[in-house]
Amino acid sequence: MALRRESCGMTQEQVSQALQIGPEAVSRMERAITMPTVQRLAELADLYKCGIDELLIESSTRTSDQAELISQVLQTLPDADRAMIVEVVQRIADRLKHHL
Repeated sequence: MALRRESCGMTQEQVSQALQIGPEAVSRMERAITMPTVQRLAELADLYKCGIDELLIESSTRTSDQAELISQVLQTLPDADRAMIVEVVQRIADRLKHHL
């Protein structure tokens, strides 16, 4: 959620004021120490002008959700940049497999 907040040009303080909660509460949600309620997710989605599903996917540890997030990022890039990112990810994954 921090990346979403930052892409909107907002600080934790601004989010906390908009939601009428403390900045520490925003920090805990962003660090996944606490999970926001459905109501709070809706408020965050409104604030960040996105869907609740986007917030959930961004913070998910499920492989399919992470793949969806990467796909969304890649769709915004030209072909050559996408190819470069895929190559880098493959090299990193291969290196990590060999170090297990």
